[in-house]
Amino acid sequence: MDKPVATQELIFRQDYFDDPAGWQAIADLLKDIFGVDISPLNVLGGHDRSNMPSAWFDTDGRCVANFSAFSMPLMIEGRRVKAAGLQSGAVRPEYRGRGLFRELTRITLQRCEEAGYEVIVLYTDKPGLYLPSGFVTVPQFRFSGPAPAAAGMAATARRLDVRQPTDLALVRTALANRTPVSNRFAVADQSLMFLLNAYLVEDVSLSFIEAFSATVAWRTAEDGRFELLDIAAPTIPPLAAILAALGQTPVHATVHFPPDRLDWQATPAKDEGDLVFMMRCAPGLIPAEPSCLSPMAEF
Repeated sequence: MDKPVATQELIFRQDYFDDPAGWQAIADLLKDIFGVDISPLNVLGGHDRSNMPSAWFDTDGRCVANFSAFSMPLMIEGRRVKAAGLQSGAVRPEYRGRGLFRELTRITLQRCEEAGYEVIVLYTDKPGLYLPSGFVTVPQFRFSGPAPAAAGMAATARRLDVRQPTDLALVRTALANRTPVSNRFAVADQSLMFLLNAYLVEDVSLSFIEAFSATVAWRTAEDGRFELLDIAAPTIPPLAAILAALGQTPVHATVHFPPDRLDWQATPAKDEGDLVFMMRCAPGLIPAEPSCLSPMAEF
């Protein structure tokens, strides 16, 4: 790999997450810049071992600029694709305007190419930063419609809390044995983002449905609409069976991923959220139909 541009009084480092001081330095950077606390990862299993961080540190050991890539295999139109997610792109204000972010982007994309990733994805509120590097914006959709009648089964699901060790172990098992929630477009294998979102996002409910060995992430909107966020299970149950097991009888439902495995018809509507989803890949790998990654996979 090409060497990074020369910088005065800065130390270039890669793959430093196993160093406790380095891990604390990236945690401090993300907390200072984004207000995001990644310390729960310490109790959720540690950092993703596939992560490839590249960063500059000052002489006091502070991380002043970072960009990371991690493995996030995707299911795209029935094919498992080797994909990477980009995250933790940040530069401290006093070091901006020196080309550090541009250089870290170049280095990180080069590392992804050398690792053989077919697809690179990211979320951003500044898509213009990534257009010159070959990324394109891919609209994200939500899928809504009348809720199906609950299937004839008892409400047997129990709530889970990833802060409890026994529940955390159960969710990890479900994630390790999951099938992609959609055949059209979905995460094929990634657990730490699911766990971190379950830990940090206050309105997410996790329930375990023993009949399907399924962990279901869901919530109820203010208007009473049922929202299905994700499912970690060996086989995806129909939406009617999920509602029955949860004891939910809503009039309407919204699903935050393509519902092709839910035995339910829905209408897609474009998501108008602040974050933009972008992909860098061959044109044929960009979903042709309305799609969305689960919010539990957001990073």
